[in-house]
Amino acid sequence: MVEIVWEFVVKAEARGEFELAYGPGGAWSKLFARSEGFRGITLLRDVKDPRRYLAFDLWDTAAQREKALDEQKAEYSTLDAALSDWTESRTAVGTFSMRAEATVRPHSGAGRAKSGAAGRRGR
Repeated sequence: MVEIVWEFVVKAEARGEFELAYGPGGAWSKLFARSEGFRGITLLRDVKDPRRYLAFDLWDTAAQREKALDEQKAEYSTLDAALSDWTESRTAVGTFSMRAEATVRPHSGAGRAKSGAAGRRGR
């Protein structure tokens, strides 16, 4: 698996439209949805700067992404031009290969070490 990472700084008045177009199920996702190897898009917004976003396009291989870009060059260019007015900057961060997958454990109080006097009494 590879992830193509982009950083965007979006004009304040265009944030809602940007999120709809670049987020999962949006125009970019729909463009590649029919392409072999495309697994989806993740869109993250910076918690300190709400105009800054990272977009992660997930593909089985970089070669499949390149093939999709070649096959859909005209549609890609048209969509890119139409949506470019929403951003102040767009930076290709890079292509990254997945090395490990995160394990998410449920958050609960069970099994946690107790602190303070109450925790010491039970020992």
